[in-house]
Amino acid sequence: MFKIKYGIRLRVTLALAIFCIIIVGALAISLYFASDDIEETHIEQIMKAEMNHVIHHYLQHTRFTPQVGSSLKSYVIRNTEEESQLPDYLQNLDRGSHKIFRHDQEIRVLVQYAGGVKFVVAYKIGLHEQRQREFRLLVVLSLVAVVAIAFLIGYLLAGLLVKQVTDLAERVKRLLPINDSTGLVSNNIHCVSLSQPGQDEEVAQLARTLEDYQYRIVRMLQREQEFTSNISHELRTPITTILTSCELLLAEQNLSPKAYARIRNIEAVSNRMSEQVQALLFLAREQALGTMEPVAIAECVYDAVEPFCEEIYQKNLELDVTVKPGVVLTLNRQALHTALVNILRNAVQYTEQGFIRISFDNNRLSIADSGIGIEPAFMPFLYERFFRGSEKTQGLGIGLVIVKRICDYYDWRIEVDSTPGSGATFHIVFP
Repeated sequence: MFKIKYGIRLRVTLALAIFCIIIVGALAISLYFASDDIEETHIEQIMKAEMNHVIHHYLQHTRFTPQVGSSLKSYVIRNTEEESQLPDYLQNLDRGSHKIFRHDQEIRVLVQYAGGVKFVVAYKIGLHEQRQREFRLLVVLSLVAVVAIAFLIGYLLAGLLVKQVTDLAERVKRLLPINDSTGLVSNNIHCVSLSQPGQDEEVAQLARTLEDYQYRIVRMLQREQEFTSNISHELRTPITTILTSCELLLAEQNLSPKAYARIRNIEAVSNRMSEQVQALLFLAREQALGTMEPVAIAECVYDAVEPFCEEIYQKNLELDVTVKPGVVLTLNRQALHTALVNILRNAVQYTEQGFIRISFDNNRLSIADSGIGIEPAFMPFLYERFFRGSEKTQGLGIGLVIVKRICDYYDWRIEVDSTPGSGATFHIVFP
């Protein structure tokens, strides 16, 4: 259902328009109904003035004969013969005012007696009715015009009133650290300047508050980046030392098979720790994991599968990779590698027998397994941090979170098809 968004400008416009509608509407309604009384009073005045005129002239000249007009007619009735000569609708009327409807016309009649003589004044009020209709139409049209003008003027005035707020909102969109001289500098932190000359006091106060908030946010982000950089350095240094030591030890000629296997295990775990540190930094910063470059999908897939080959062999799983060697896409190789490693790790962990199949078709990279599958109740929580579908497997529950973040960052689409007990298939769809 369509829903109107009531912004500040629209609210100010509506407030001004409603105020004008109430004031002008009340006046229009008053005039609309007052027009009846005005016309009635006018008709009575015309008829009384005519009656007084006729009586006055008759009393001065008994042979006075009133003039008969098209709308206003006056009669002097001295005897029954003159009474019979009157129009039918005017005969035998009593003293006072009368309303007579004849041929869809309203006729007002005033009857009075003076000196034993009867005086009759008949007035067709059609012109008054027409004028009243025209006046009422004018009132209605004026009300509509005032409402339209009120909306227009209100919208223009509201635009002037909220212009400073909208300008401030545009500058708020740029609330990011900057490196030029147009921003504020406080303790070597560059921020977008929100305060502007000529701002109203209320808008200026809001701008200063947002500037202070911006500074605190930027300072917090700076501390977080410093912290993650330090942690990254402190973790990568020992990992690099361990990997270097493993390479040197593996180069020894007199290693026993048992010692060789242990060193290989240490090397594999160290590589996994290095990947996890890189992924955790991506989650914390959401920064690019590498550069955009042409990537051979098959080569990237084999690189991601290599760390799991031993476990796949131990479980006697069938590994089927159907990706044409000539398939090349321009993307971030490290990001794709990290996403594939996390999906493959889940596939290997949750599959005890059967197969793991990787295929590519129409910009869709699919990783399928014949493992335990995913329960439908778990689907809404699949990409939530620390969620694990089974307690029997190792891991922190952030693998699919990393995959989802990577896909969102690079505008890839991730899809999953699963049947409990029959495995799961993850699809990465490239734009």
